[in-house]
This record gives sequence, structure tokens and C-alpha cells, in this order.
Amino acid sequence: MSNIFDYIKWRGDLSFSQSPFNPVDNIILTHLSYLPFDGIVPPPDEKNTITIARAAEMIAAVLKRKSGAFDDVLVCRDDPALLAALGACERYKHLKLSGFVNQIDLKQEKQFSALTIATGDRSSLIAYRGTDNTLVGWKEDFNMSFSAAVPAQLEAAAYLEKMAGRIRGSLRIGGHSKGGNLAVYAAAFCNKKFQRRISAIYSNDAPGFNREVLRSSGYKAIKKKIQAFIPQSSIIGMLFEHDDDYTVVKSTQTGIMQHDVYTWEVGHNDVIRLDTVTQGSRFIDRTLKDWIGGMDREQRQRFTDALYDILNSTEAKSLPKLTAGWFKNAGQMIQTYNDIDESTRDIISKTISALFKSAKNNIYTLLPEPQNKKEKK
Repeated sequence: MSNIFDYIKWRGDLSFSQSPFNPVDNIILTHLSYLPFDGIVPPPDEKNTITIARAAEMIAAVLKRKSGAFDDVLVCRDDPALLAALGACERYKHLKLSGFVNQIDLKQEKQFSALTIATGDRSSLIAYRGTDNTLVGWKEDFNMSFSAAVPAQLEAAAYLEKMAGRIRGSLRIGGHSKGGNLAVYAAAFCNKKFQRRISAIYSNDAPGFNREVLRSSGYKAIKKKIQAFIPQSSIIGMLFEHDDDYTVVKSTQTGIMQHDVYTWEVGHNDVIRLDTVTQGSRFIDRTLKDWIGGMDREQRQRFTDALYDILNSTEAKSLPKLTAGWFKNAGQMIQTYNDIDESTRDIISKTISALFKSAKNNIYTLLPEPQNKKEKK
């Protein structure tokens, strides 16, 4: 039952030349993209870098001055502790961070963040942040169900080309959740001269794509470089379409809580692997695919826009603020729902009903295998 903190204790004294980059390093370093490095890690337009050790000191100093300073922006409470652990061990503390960008654009409905890590083995890792706490970040995720490409995906490809043009050596690209999706998209649609330098693409419990992306020549060119990891009861990592093999990682949690990489079990040089996902994961996968597939793009967009308008009618712009004032915000959302036109309310009602119907139609996947096949017939 060992996690990434245990791995740091085991391997933290070994450089990458002594113990090569492995899947656990991927999980740890791509997760750094969630840290609030604004004003700490230099942006893409600057050539300066900062070590992980120095960045850890600066984050710690902010927290010392004001406890809970990052509560509204941290996706995982353990992130500052992770950064502190990395800054104190030989394997990671000298690694250099650069090119940090954090963009929130309400008009474009874009949430994008990334940074570049020089890993000291003649290679660099470009790490893309997954969905943060902002409502617009979640809205952009839902937009993936009907858009050919969302703004963060286009930004990810542009960021890869910009940073790749400045650094030498091979490139690793990765991310967790939406960040993994951005990594795959960027690798597939970047300039071919940069694409050839990519040695590995890490997708950590990340949603997939529409069929157009999977059929593209760019995706086919990088498909064999993708290393996808999902926990045994994955929900997020089973969304949309996938056309790559994945490694199932054992998690100490259940359901949606397995999305948290701190619950993933690891060994000295690898994750703890399982043969397959759970029946519950397959049930959710089929339910959501049938549900989304049962709507055309216009229906998906109308439902997504309506739901976002209801949530956005409050003064809260992030999930923590939405839940902190839940009683007040719930009243405002109910009022907004009552004020929208009848056809939009009808779309919301029918879409939610379709979700329950899809779940009912796929309930057989939760039955034992022999009975499962019988019920399916």
C-alpha cells in the first residue's frame, strides 16, 4: 500500500543516470503542473529557470506567511507537501522548471496551464495541468463532447512548439486528467519536426477524443509512444473514445476518488499493475458512452451551455466557492433554472432522463460474467 511519497523515500537519493526515468517519475512530475507557480516559475517568454528546491522554498514561504493561502486553487491538499519532498531529495531538487503558463479565459471558455521540466538526462518533460477548480475549466471539459477542438487543446500544441523550439534533446510529454488529453493532442497536432523528438507521451487517467482525432494522421504517428495509466475503477480515464492500450493501476480508494494519483500504489520502479478494470468501471464507461452517443452535437452543446449558465449565475467562479456558499448559491441556481425558457428546461430534463435510461440499459455489466452474457442477449 505504498504511494508516491514512499517512492520518493526509496529512490530520492538516486539520480536519473543511476535509476532511469520510469512511470512513477511520470506521475510525480506531471502532477507538478497543478502547483500555483504564478510569479515563481518563469513564463515561456523568459529564458530563466528555477530549481524545484528553490520553488519549494518559495511556496513554503508563502504558506508560512499565510496558512491556507492556496486553498482556493489547490486541487489536492497534498501538493505543497509533495513539492517540499521533491525539493529535499537528490533525485528531483536540482531539476529546472521553466515556461510556466496559467490562462483562464471566460470568454473563450479556456483553462490552460503547463510548465517544462529539464530532467537532467538530456531530456525535458512538458507537463500539462488537468482541470482545476474553476467552473470554466469544467465547462471546457464538457465542451469536448461536441467540439472538434477546445481552446486548451490548441493552446497545448502551440505551447509544445514554442518550448520545443527553445530546448534541446528529446521530449517527454504528459499530464493527469485533462492534462493527459492535452499532451496526446499536442503531440498529435504539433509540427512534425518536434513530433519526431518526442520519446514518450504519458496519459494519466485522461479522457479520450472523438473519432476524427483518432483517425488523424498525426495521432497515428504518435500512437505507439502513448503510455496510458488508469486506476481499476476509472471514470474520467474511460470517457470518450480511446484507441490505445492502457495500464491498470491499483488504487487504495474506490470510485471517483481513484482519480487522485496519491491513492495509486507504486513499487520501486513502476506502478502496481492489475489485469483489468472493475465491472463498475465498465458499467460507467458503457453508460456514459451510450448516453453521449445518443445525443447529437447540438443537443450536447445546448445541455452543456444551459448547465453552465445555471452554475455561473452565482457569484462563485470556482468549485470551493460554489460549495462554501451552497445554500445561497443553490437558491440562485434554482431561480435561474426557473427563469430559462421552456425548450431549454426540456433539454435538461430529457438529457438527465436519458442518463438514467442508459444506466438501466447497462446494468447487466455489474452482474457476474456468465449471467452478464445471458442478460446482454
